[in-house]
This record gives sequence, structure tokens and C-alpha cells, in this order.
Amino acid sequence: MFAEDDLLPLSALQHLLFCERQCALIHVEQLWVENLFTAQGRLMHERVDGGGHESRGDVRTVYAMPLRSLRLGLVGKADVVEFHRQESGEWLPFPVEHKRGRPKKENWDRVQLCAQAICLEEALGVKVPEGALFYGRNRRRQPVVFDSSLRAETEETAARLHELIALGRTPPPSYDKKCDSCSLKEFCLPKTLEKPYRVERYLKRMMAD
Repeated sequence: MFAEDDLLPLSALQHLLFCERQCALIHVEQLWVENLFTAQGRLMHERVDGGGHESRGDVRTVYAMPLRSLRLGLVGKADVVEFHRQESGEWLPFPVEHKRGRPKKENWDRVQLCAQAICLEEALGVKVPEGALFYGRNRRRQPVVFDSSLRAETEETAARLHELIALGRTPPPSYDKKCDSCSLKEFCLPKTLEKPYRVERYLKRMMAD
């Protein structure tokens, strides 16, 4: 169990899986720059970040619901949590995370959503079997099942996040196509800095031999 003061932002899981260097720049060096993509995402989230709730039939919807998990050491909020009335009369949570772009083949967004489900389970004492990702590009929901594999990946990612932040060092750059969409590209300088890091690693190996 983590103490309250040691909780890390739940959203950092997505940053870590996208790029460890980006995650450290944001959460260790406290660096943030907005570009077109992050601005679009911020505007999209403003629609649900105002909080509040509503009820329609057998579905209750809560916006900007605070979340935390002392077991994973995470804190944040869910864009939307729907509570679906079951035949037993119980209300089953169904988290919905809003994303700006389109569905991804990687698990970056699914891990973040699964962490929300684990937070809900810890707070409410119920099993949360599934949720959904809503993508602004196609205006559709993508269902996500929180199976054992995704849960294991989520727990492992949370542990890696705490290790990275505790280390307090920013990993060296490594250019990838996804760097072109990163708002921190001009500060990270992956193409410019990657070569010197490679030379340094080479020299260290030569000296070690």
C-alpha cells in the first residue's frame, strides 16, 4: 500500500507507455508544452471535466469522478463513470475514458482505463468487468474487457511508473515516428540528442571490454 503523499497521476500511465522519456520530462522535470493535439484533447475533456451527474432510466452517469488506488499508488479522476442497474438491484460501474484521436493498436489507453476500473473496485468493493474508450475522431465507443492479462499489464506499468519517478532521472532520447506528434518534441530533441547518447554508450562498452 502507498501513502497518500506518494500517489502519482493516473494519467501518467499513458505517458509512460507512450514514451518513458516523455513521462519523465512531464512528471520528473515538470515540463509541459501544448500543441494542436493536446489542445484538442484538453477542449474535449473540458466538456466532461465540469463534474455533475445525471440519471436516465437504469443508467446513472457521474462526470469527473475522483479516483485513487492505494494499492497501485495512483490518483486522478475518470472522465465518465456510468452506473448500470443490474437485475439484482445493484449498480455496476462502467468507466468511459474520452480520447481525442482514433483507436490505437497499443494498450496505452486500455491500461489507463483499466487502472480506473481498479480504483473503482478498491473504493466500492465491487468487480468492474469492462468499460469503454470514446474516441473523438470517429465518435464511437470501443469496448474494453478488463481481463487478467490487461490487469497484469496495468499493475506492472504502475510499478514501473513509481520506479521511474523514484529514480528521478530522465531516460535518453530514442527517435520514433510517434515523436513527430509529441508536444515536447522541440525540448526532447530526439534526433539531435540520440546520436551523442549512442556514441557515449559505445565508448563505455569499449572501456568495459
